[in-house]
Amino acid sequence: MDELTELTRDLVSIPSHDGEAAAGDFVEHWLRAETGADVTRDDAGDAARGGNVIARRGATDEPDAPTLAFVGHHDVVPPGDGQVDSDGSYVVSERDGRLYGRGTADMKGADAAMLLAFRDADVGAIELVFASFVGEEDGGIGARAAIDDGFGPDWALVAEGSTGYSEPAVLDVAVAHKGRRGSTVTARGQAAHASEPDAGENAAYRACDAVDVVRGLDWPSVAVAGEELSGSVTVTGIEGGSAWNVVPESCEVTVDERTVPGERADLAQVETIDGVEWTVDQDLPPMRCSDDAFADAVLDAVRDGQDGAGELVTKPHATDAGWLAEAGTACVVCGPAEPGEAHTAAESVSIDVLERCYDTYRRLAAAWPDAM
Repeated sequence: MDELTELTRDLVSIPSHDGEAAAGDFVEHWLRAETGADVTRDDAGDAARGGNVIARRGATDEPDAPTLAFVGHHDVVPPGDGQVDSDGSYVVSERDGRLYGRGTADMKGADAAMLLAFRDADVGAIELVFASFVGEEDGGIGARAAIDDGFGPDWALVAEGSTGYSEPAVLDVAVAHKGRRGSTVTARGQAAHASEPDAGENAAYRACDAVDVVRGLDWPSVAVAGEELSGSVTVTGIEGGSAWNVVPESCEVTVDERTVPGERADLAQVETIDGVEWTVDQDLPPMRCSDDAFADAVLDAVRDGQDGAGELVTKPHATDAGWLAEAGTACVVCGPAEPGEAHTAAESVSIDVLERCYDTYRRLAAAWPDAM
């Protein structure tokens, strides 16, 4: 499908790691030119981000019409060596049936597939929504702003990567994913000369006691789609002290926690140690699909284009589906990126999988919710 390849190329070539307004402009203009949809642009993020792009078609005049959303984002992580051209645009190349370049997998290829499916789908008695958010790579800035502004579809397909989980090159449907909670454990003590250590309170020792608590925590897990989705808690850094001959008065420990739907590790236990405080710096929520019929319908659409291949799976990475699910939307993740592909210096996406994504999205929009 040449149109899908070219649209992906056009989107990927637009720099969007240090401000995504230009990429948002492209998406907005394409929607206005190619569809009869009601297209809006909000003010999420700062001027450099340019705001979310949201389009609606179908039963937009029916206040009680069910709403299905295709959700993506048009920001990317900074490009690597060789991914930027001399004119500042991103390099896009094609070889061996794949498109290479920053954002091909995460997730402008998926955005292109959703745009074309949004335009081409035969929509029944639903409101079909396309949403491309800003700031996904920075903690879901756009998704959170949209939700705060009333964005709340009944169902959402978030087109992050779900390919290659059951078998290589097979498009799957993720019905759950982990979240991420990033924390700082701060230990405070009293400085003293290292020659008289008992004159002070060693913050590094208190930090080590806190690390022992972290290492002893139970990690929650949950069974989803025949898999065990397990959380984890990992100390990722320790910093403190001012000089080799001074008892440290402060020490910080960074903690990466991967969360699952339901319980979380009891990190607050570190505060039972004198002089220790626990602060949450980032909390990206996990996701679990709350509507089995919707998940099954997406899987049916996937299998129709893959000779029956494709499975319900879980994925380890947080996405904007976590924010939407937390707000009450039934979500799945279904998109072309493969494990280990995003954010790499050789990022790429399979053109064949992109085409299967387009077919899946178009079929779903035509069949749902009649498939219930």
